[in-house]
Amino acid sequence: MRSRKRDLGTPSETFNLVTFLKGTKEELDKVVWPTRQQLISESAAVLLMVSLSATVVYLVDNLFSWAARQVFG
Repeated sequence: MRSRKRDLGTPSETFNLVTFLKGTKEELDKVVWPTRQQLISESAAVLLMVSLSATVVYLVDNLFSWAARQVFG
């Protein structure tokens, strides 16, 4: 099997925009994009977890604020 790894060249090699864009397109062709349903369900899961995390932080903050008021007056 032939390796697809490219030689990165020497540090003194100049930047070539065309080569960069071709390499970028090759890498983007390898990406497995999610379906619409996956995108919606995973976005909903992220929003739910962020909301739950924010609620827990808010409640813990209120608990510590109440405890500090009890101790320090």
